[in-house]
Amino acid sequence: MSIAEHPPAAGGHRPGRSDLPLEPEMHPLVEHKHDLVSVGDAIGSVVLNGRHPRGWWIGFLAGFALLQVLAVSVCWLFYMGVGIWGINVPTAWGFAIINFVWWIGIGHAGTLISAILLLLHQKWRTSINRFSEAMTIFAVMCAGLFPLLHMGRPWFFYWLYPLPNVAGVYPQFRSPLTWDVFAVTTYFTVSLVFWYIGLVPDLAALRDQAGKRWQRVFYGLLSLGWRGSAIHWRRYEKVYLLLGGLSTPLVLSVHTVVSFDFAVAIVPLWHATIFPPFFVAGAIYSGFAMVVALAIPVRKWYHLEDFFTDHHLDICGKVMLATGFLVTYGYFSEFWMAWYGHSLYEWGTTIERMFGPYGWSYWCLIFFNCAFPLTFLWSKRVRRSPFWLELICLSALIGMWFERYVIVVTLTRDQLPSSWGRYSPTIWDYATMFGSLGLFLFLFFLFLRYLPMISITEMRELLPKKQGGGGGHSIMENAP
Repeated sequence: MSIAEHPPAAGGHRPGRSDLPLEPEMHPLVEHKHDLVSVGDAIGSVVLNGRHPRGWWIGFLAGFALLQVLAVSVCWLFYMGVGIWGINVPTAWGFAIINFVWWIGIGHAGTLISAILLLLHQKWRTSINRFSEAMTIFAVMCAGLFPLLHMGRPWFFYWLYPLPNVAGVYPQFRSPLTWDVFAVTTYFTVSLVFWYIGLVPDLAALRDQAGKRWQRVFYGLLSLGWRGSAIHWRRYEKVYLLLGGLSTPLVLSVHTVVSFDFAVAIVPLWHATIFPPFFVAGAIYSGFAMVVALAIPVRKWYHLEDFFTDHHLDICGKVMLATGFLVTYGYFSEFWMAWYGHSLYEWGTTIERMFGPYGWSYWCLIFFNCAFPLTFLWSKRVRRSPFWLELICLSALIGMWFERYVIVVTLTRDQLPSSWGRYSPTIWDYATMFGSLGLFLFLFFLFLRYLPMISITEMRELLPKKQGGGGGHSIMENAP
């Protein structure tokens, strides 16, 4: 019996197996006339068969190697202290906060695709929501690593929570860095629960069709006794919808709170009300870029072009085009307000940012984030081309990292010339940064190995409707 096979419906008709002609559809979300059986086989066999292409092994081993670099750099950091990094008096944050904000931004696309698009009934999200949710969790884990290491004494991290302790140390709730702790912790918890709840029906399907004992035990424990009854589906749909509604404000609130790290400081070009929406738009921009950058090679390796089609690439490219223009508008707004506001310090800081010692990073930001992506994303042919869209997504990821670099590092000259200085990252800064990328890739490729990367249950709902019954059933009728 196949992984996705179902008992025949009333009258001996199996849902989704009718030979009647399809209704016309301009852009089908599932191509090549898949049915309930073939959808489950194509997605579930990736997990149960255990055979993975060469690309998976290359990515997994690369992530594992970089993870060892992270382990070495963290051990050396614990032994020597944060002095091994390039942080100094004018630039006390350095790469740690740059990478923290960058990873938090990448983690935004998963909740956006899963929660907001779910409430808006956008069915194209189904092809990418599962691994974008996983990407969110892994990105937030990588982000949370940097503030802990930047503390210098990460074993005292619990001081950030309002817990009674003998030292009498309590959080300073007027500090936005304390707000980050609660915002990111809430975001991670809700995203993890939302991701896991969506996995339960698919885990039960894998449990029932697994051929090895360890697979039946492993997926049986994770499926929480799921039997696919009507009451199970009813409760599942209610909880999934409630979690989607709960996650929606987090998309806007989390990166807004992260932007307060800068916006509440009385520093030229930081103390600006545009930062919250500017950061949220940038987070969606970089998040979609990471989703597409991972989805394009994965769909090629596992031959999933029928489920993640060129039409999906086109939609993601349009979202990146829109958010990319919002980010570009934020850059223009910063420049305009610095000039129009007639503030000597803001205008001087703007010129310093563009033509000062770190001017190269500002123009890298403009090229990778604005000039290159927004020039080509107008073309539908480019948006539907996996090669060019992959280049554009990588460009956007590099550009968003340079954006954080420009925000944090270029302000090494303030109103007091006595505090001017320069910032130069050390090899341990780079080792920690690329090591966090290794942690992300290591966890992501493990996810591809042991869990279904696309929702089998939700993908069945996208099957084209057929005359006389077929793929247009509710989620409960398509239970595994």
